[in-house]
Amino acid sequence: MDADSKKQKQQKKKGKGEKSSGRWAVQVFFIAVFLSAALSFASDQALNGAGLAVAFAVLLAFILLGIVFDIIGVAVTAADEKPFHSMAARKTPGAREALGLIRKADKVSSFCNDVVGDICGIISGSTGAVIVVQIQSAFGTPGVVISLAVTALTSGLTIGGKALGKSFAIAKSTAVLQLVGRFLHLFSRKKR
Repeated sequence: MDADSKKQKQQKKKGKGEKSSGRWAVQVFFIAVFLSAALSFASDQALNGAGLAVAFAVLLAFILLGIVFDIIGVAVTAADEKPFHSMAARKTPGAREALGLIRKADKVSSFCNDVVGDICGIISGSTGAVIVVQIQSAFGTPGVVISLAVTALTSGLTIGGKALGKSFAIAKSTAVLQLVGRFLHLFSRKKR
């Protein structure tokens, strides 16, 4: 192959990569809008007329959801394909799905960490605001103190949980993806 044809192939690959990343950005925009609306609606429905206990449960659920997806996003970038090739050869349920996730690690990580993680962070913040209003109306306490406490608690749980989750995801990436792969296998059309 001469230098000119190599250069042309590289330019074609670069053009395809730019088109693909532009298409992914548009797709992720619409996914984020839809997912944000769906999760926000679910949060509003759960919080509508709910007491403090339910509001705190919704808050913890969204914090945990963000942490779980952060773990998946980190695990998929840290995982190695080799164990999943041998699992797929033995027809282990979920191995093919896990391989698919690893091969699209950039998109999976972006979806899990950025889309779901950010949406959960935003909804956690709005849920925290609902909790602040409920506490103020129930106990007549100053808004600043309650707001600071709820914000600090939400931030601490989210950041601390994600820090622990990242370490776990890196150390146990194969186990995490094996579990996710098995979960995805339940919904797979091509069960073997």
